[in-house]
Amino acid sequence: MNLTPTSVKFDIGDGRIVTIETGKLARQADGAVTVRLGNAILLATVVASKEPKPGQSFFPLTVDYNEKFASAGRIPGSFFKREGRLSDYEVLISRLIDRALRPLFPDDYLCEVQVLVTLVSSDNEVMPDALACLAASAALAVSDVPIQEIISEVRVARIDGQYVINPNRTDLARADMDFIIGATEKNIMMVEGESKECSEEDMIGAIEAAHAAIRVQVKAQEELRALINAGPKREYTKPYSNEELNAKITGFAKDKILTVAKSALSKHERSDAFSAIGKELVEFLGEELPDEDKPLVGKYLHDLEKEVIRNMILDQKVRLDGRALDQVRPLAMETDYLPSPHGSALFTRGETQSLTTVTLGTPEDELLIESAATSNYVKFILHYNFPPFSTGEVKPMRGPGRREVGHGNLAMRSLRIMMPGADYAYTVRVVSDILESNGSSSMATVCAGSLALMDAGVPLPKHVSGVAMGLISRSTDGAWAVLTDILGDEDHLGDMDFKVTGTRDGICGIQMDIKVDGLSMDVMRSALEQARKGRLHILDAMYEAQPAFRPEPKPQAPRMEKLIIDREYIGAVIGPGGKVIQEIQRETGTTINIEEVGEKGEVSIFSTQKENLDKALTWIKGIVAVPEVGEVYESTVKSIMPYGAFVEFLPGKQGLLHISEVSWKRLETMEGVLSEGEKVKVKLTGTDPKTGKFKLSRRVLMPKPEGYVEREEREDRGERGDRGDRGDRGPRRDDRGDRGPRRDDRGPRRDDRGGDRGGDRGPRNGQEGQPMKFDDQE
Repeated sequence: MNLTPTSVKFDIGDGRIVTIETGKLARQADGAVTVRLGNAILLATVVASKEPKPGQSFFPLTVDYNEKFASAGRIPGSFFKREGRLSDYEVLISRLIDRALRPLFPDDYLCEVQVLVTLVSSDNEVMPDALACLAASAALAVSDVPIQEIISEVRVARIDGQYVINPNRTDLARADMDFIIGATEKNIMMVEGESKECSEEDMIGAIEAAHAAIRVQVKAQEELRALINAGPKREYTKPYSNEELNAKITGFAKDKILTVAKSALSKHERSDAFSAIGKELVEFLGEELPDEDKPLVGKYLHDLEKEVIRNMILDQKVRLDGRALDQVRPLAMETDYLPSPHGSALFTRGETQSLTTVTLGTPEDELLIESAATSNYVKFILHYNFPPFSTGEVKPMRGPGRREVGHGNLAMRSLRIMMPGADYAYTVRVVSDILESNGSSSMATVCAGSLALMDAGVPLPKHVSGVAMGLISRSTDGAWAVLTDILGDEDHLGDMDFKVTGTRDGICGIQMDIKVDGLSMDVMRSALEQARKGRLHILDAMYEAQPAFRPEPKPQAPRMEKLIIDREYIGAVIGPGGKVIQEIQRETGTTINIEEVGEKGEVSIFSTQKENLDKALTWIKGIVAVPEVGEVYESTVKSIMPYGAFVEFLPGKQGLLHISEVSWKRLETMEGVLSEGEKVKVKLTGTDPKTGKFKLSRRVLMPKPEGYVEREEREDRGERGDRGDRGDRGPRRDDRGDRGPRRDDRGPRRDDRGGDRGGDRGPRNGQEGQPMKFDDQE
């Protein structure tokens, strides 16, 4: 048994080494490799059927990327404690690989192909999505599965003004541009990512930097293929064809198709017209058509439609709906469309329509996103729904597919750039329901989402819009045309789907798929400039519909306030076992979230009613407030004692309101003066230097009675510490042994004290029911 692997290595540009290895793992697959960077290892396998399924008319490529939680030493958090269906994160990476690989296979190759990429070892600093396509392409390269070119993908980020290839996770947090780009040695094939309003030329610079790195990776795959002495690619069965039938169909239908294509019909009218041509063609060909030729009729007719329409656009500059090449379809926008949601917008562009809602939630509504290496909570969520009625079709309603996940992610990344920072306490969920679709519903989601967010009062500094661009090219003469705001049919028959989102100041998001062999930089520059003009046109209409965000949320939306407190007060706000915070929430009907951030505590308060929010805010401010001498407080009487009342003047802070400070009038008793629960204004006059207890006064806030004269303090009592002559008491203390008989005799005297001394000593001893006598009360 030979398990000796073959490997190649290359430097990605900064001393980090990538290793591609084959021949040791998964040897029964048609192709299998591992790709390693740091401690991150991905295993990629490819298996292809030897023959296509009978009647197969399309290329069935399946790409799945998944992460083993064991790769990071973790156990899945699901009930079954095992990996289940692919997460959205894994679906997005699968799409990145699929979109780059699909154009590499021959057009007439219809055998089923399955590509599986698995993260088997994780590294906290290595982003595996940037290596996944390299692994998949390398597995295809060492196999005999027929591909026309070798490809790879890299992440390119601009960090501190410099383009960095496959940056570490920590460094990526500082990037203002983040793109994943796929390419062959010669041509760009796929672009996806986000940026903080970068310019079109910055975008070109990032693509060129990525392409240079990809060429190194393609060369490494070619070297690995040579080292294992890989043989030629396998032969495969070509689908049956009949050129005579094709010519016959072309002669009958070509002019009819052109007539319909130039009529500027609506989507369904055009579809019905093309269907009518198909029925006429079947009648023309007759019923004696051989069985093997019958499936070719629809294929040849579809191919003819594609050719006629493409040539019409290139030669006559005429589009299916009659627009100019750079013209955006008619726009209609309406905000505050629905009465109950916290924000809503209806965006219509031609025959594409999105009804988008915004919901404002608390931090408890945050979404947990887990991968093998990370577990993060996110406060901005966007979901995209594409029901079958939006295209006039009947389909079963199931969970969101990969298309919905990908379109929603593009819109989310584009809008996230403009979302407020961490100090914005709301969790925000945007939901786009596509009600009608004829091209670029993801861009409609971006526009509707921006409008709905501002309608909800989310403080977006700028609107974000998006537009989808198309490309028609002809290899025979090199002619090409870029189309603004493509229709669904133009997307289907075109060579490029290029979506660009952004503000008036730059690009926020981009997604590009190439269906032909690459894209030159000249075409890329033209497409980006045309997209910029289309984006600005849509933005002008959006600012007319919703010039800025609402100054405050709608009445039905939860109100939010954020309070920053010292970390030492977090425990006081929470209370033992959460007693205090639970009481605040119960009494005020609010939701409160406390998070420790550095040396501070962030307290977020949510309520549907402003008065409840203000009540909770005041309560918490009182808990964390430092009492200031001289300040006046609204206090609550907590208990009544003979010598005064204990009052709470700040949450959790009590002091004694002495009987002498209740009123200017001398009080013999507290009975009937104050009651428990009564609100009393008091002034903090000081604190006891020894005990730290608060000194409160009510009388200083009351008008002084006319003719009132302050009683002078008795100097001898104020100087009680100077009673030096008491030293002679020593001998008396030493002689206490003689007091035995007197102690025995104290019983009768105690019984007699009430009669002889009660009237004189009662006030001095503070007997219950009688006022105490203090120095200033004579």
